[in-house]
Amino acid sequence: MHTKTLTELKAGLANGDFSSRELTEHFLARIKQFDGELNSFVTVTEQQALAQADAADQAIAAGQTGLLTGLPIAHKDIFCTEGVRTSCGSKMLDSFIAPYTATVVNKMASEGAVMLGKTNMDEFAMGSSNETSYYGPVKNPWDLERVPGGSSGGAAACLGARLAPAATGTDTGGSIRQPAALNNITGLKPTYGRVSRWGMIAFASSLDQAGPMGQSAEDCALMLQAMAGHDHRDSTSLNQKVDDYLGALKEDISGLTIGIPEEFFPDTLDGAIADNSRAAIRELEKLGAKVVSVSLPSIKLSVPAYYVIAPAEASSNLSRFDGVRFGHRCDDPKDLEDLYKRSRSEGFGDEVKRRILVGTYALSAGYYDAYYRRAQQVRRLIRDDFARAFEKVDVLMGPTAPETAFKLGAKKDDPVSMYMADVFTIGVNLAGLPALSMPTGFINGLPTGTQVIGNYFREGQILNVAHKYQQVTDWHRQLPTFGGEQ
Repeated sequence: MHTKTLTELKAGLANGDFSSRELTEHFLARIKQFDGELNSFVTVTEQQALAQADAADQAIAAGQTGLLTGLPIAHKDIFCTEGVRTSCGSKMLDSFIAPYTATVVNKMASEGAVMLGKTNMDEFAMGSSNETSYYGPVKNPWDLERVPGGSSGGAAACLGARLAPAATGTDTGGSIRQPAALNNITGLKPTYGRVSRWGMIAFASSLDQAGPMGQSAEDCALMLQAMAGHDHRDSTSLNQKVDDYLGALKEDISGLTIGIPEEFFPDTLDGAIADNSRAAIRELEKLGAKVVSVSLPSIKLSVPAYYVIAPAEASSNLSRFDGVRFGHRCDDPKDLEDLYKRSRSEGFGDEVKRRILVGTYALSAGYYDAYYRRAQQVRRLIRDDFARAFEKVDVLMGPTAPETAFKLGAKKDDPVSMYMADVFTIGVNLAGLPALSMPTGFINGLPTGTQVIGNYFREGQILNVAHKYQQVTDWHRQLPTFGGEQ
């Protein structure tokens, strides 16, 4: 059962090939058998999952089904889940039991989804390798000595190893798309505001966006159909009609214009990665798409702009973790200042501290205009570059990541090199656009991905592009040897 996609499992449940309980027990057994080595889960909610599966079977028998009834799904441990630990990969929240449930989780539950558990992640979503987690690094199922990417590395790794058929993730600078590429799965970052952030622990509020991760574009379309929609509790949620994402997969792509940004294929890019992405584009040309070259001249500034804006917002958002209201509290504080200092020093890891320091500096008196304001001006230039490109093309395509999965620990002492892992993805977040990563081949046995970027609210279009590609290729069907697969 674990080799089937989410949509295939949905059909199997409808046909009575297996029950939701049988399906859920199968994935729980795989988690027990294989996750000790992979470390992709922080919490497994076995009893809750089985109870939800039994309820789903009753609903199916009564003919009262939703989009996801009976389907097991894992949630990134950044989404609050009432009565279940929500750690955000940090010692600071190791004992935090959320008193409410995030909108994303609620919406999927209302459609009948079964929650398998909460997946490991970089601490407070800060990282590109899933090595900053308080619970230890997650390993890549394609090579256990390599990283799965981040920050949604636990979700991506458990899907790559088929320990779950689908998962939720979040993307602040590429944290759905980059690990999707490194684990041979499909991941979608929707338009900013398309999916509610309520109940999602904040890193950088103007950049964070929840999205689906699955084995195929069709799986992501199914999940987004359940996730998307306006939420009055989230002031950044957009009151925009939810499209028929599954219906969009039936559209013809003949005449579609694909733009190839020259900045996504620099001379320094690994030639094999470039070749895999260009080969994917050629497949779409065979299906009737047209290809033109475009330029995004300001995109080269996306990494420095992001690493001013994101840490600045993080320093503000994480100020709430003070040892007073919730989260880690140091033992026997001498006074209030000692409580603040030791609680935060003990509760946060090195990367989180680094970003808080950078962000606080960028927002401080005398430096706000020089750094934060300037970064926001650059952000507008990047947005304008994308807007001009979309006057000429329907979608943009290029590599998702500049390299395949690197060795665990290889970049631990070189944060700048780590930050460059998101060089092709960060611009999308700064502009608030939707983008998807799909599997497009291997290099020395390691997966590579290609990114499809769309205009605002054109999730259906980029899902359709990926779906059409996946109908004529089988890269997304390839499985690692880890987990007993071939």
